[in-house]
Amino acid sequence: MLTIDKTTQMIVKRELQAAMEKYRAQRGCVTVADPRTGEILAMSCLPDFDPDNYFKFSQNEFRNPIVSDTFEPGSIFKPLIVAAALEEKVIQADDTYDEKGPIQMGQYYIRTWNDEYNGTISISRILQTSSNVGMVYIGEKLGNEKILTYLDKFGFGKQTGIDLQGEVETRIKPKKMWYPIDFATVTFGQGIAVSQIQMITAFSSLINGGYMVKPYVVKELVTENGESKEIKPKKLRRVISEKTSKSIIKMLEETVKHGEAKWDVPKGYRIGGKTGTAQIAVSGKYDATKTNASYIGFAPAQDPKFIILVSLSQPETSQWASETAAPLFFSIAKNLFVEYNIAPN
Repeated sequence: MLTIDKTTQMIVKRELQAAMEKYRAQRGCVTVADPRTGEILAMSCLPDFDPDNYFKFSQNEFRNPIVSDTFEPGSIFKPLIVAAALEEKVIQADDTYDEKGPIQMGQYYIRTWNDEYNGTISISRILQTSSNVGMVYIGEKLGNEKILTYLDKFGFGKQTGIDLQGEVETRIKPKKMWYPIDFATVTFGQGIAVSQIQMITAFSSLINGGYMVKPYVVKELVTENGESKEIKPKKLRRVISEKTSKSIIKMLEETVKHGEAKWDVPKGYRIGGKTGTAQIAVSGKYDATKTNASYIGFAPAQDPKFIILVSLSQPETSQWASETAAPLFFSIAKNLFVEYNIAPN
């Protein structure tokens, strides 16, 4: 017996198909999980293959990109760094930062996404405006050693152990190979390759009270003799405290309420989430016209029952996740509120 919920899977595939056509993306993937247990409730990527005519497709098309491919997550990575800094007490939730202008790192300049600077802003506002320069400040407060420590704690550079074939083995390069610009860009999710299953697993720890849980798709095995064995959820380790988890949930809820983009948020529901728009590297350089648009969100914020990771590769209608991946997230979430009988708060 699988953890996959048939109706959730149907909703995800239907909404993903509509989004692929609307935004003209080259590829789209959606994962839905229970952040408390690690159960995968739905998993879909398009384009996919037809199992009835599998011989018409190449071996490469049988792969599951959610577990077998990597991507640069972009700004959906930012809450992980903020959580690490809060946990280490190098920042407080009500701290402020003076966002004056670009930050120079050797020959490179790090800017905000719109090259606008807001002066004194709160830590929460750094997430709301998705400020890259604000994240570099938080990364400097956290320190290089702790950045590497938390990358490991959140499970990057290793497999999640999900019970599916073909999980990619990602690598975090040795500290001696990191340059100052690498530590700067990783705070906003560039220069690091992760799988989607790693990303949703790490993010789940931010909203489930602070625990890494093992993702899985098989919840019961039945032997030839008819004996059944239940597969129970597995907590791997605590990464952050419950206090830090509550702080991050509040910040991510405020990001949905007060962020720069305005979405069709269902009335009466508390939702947290974050957009991510990451440029794609082509021939060793980032191409500003080619992006991975992502959104990761959860609901209800006061007691998360589901987490959704949406990823759209190279959408043609807009390069911004706020205009592509985020609307797809909210369309799926609306359906899940009905399917899971989650009433407005």
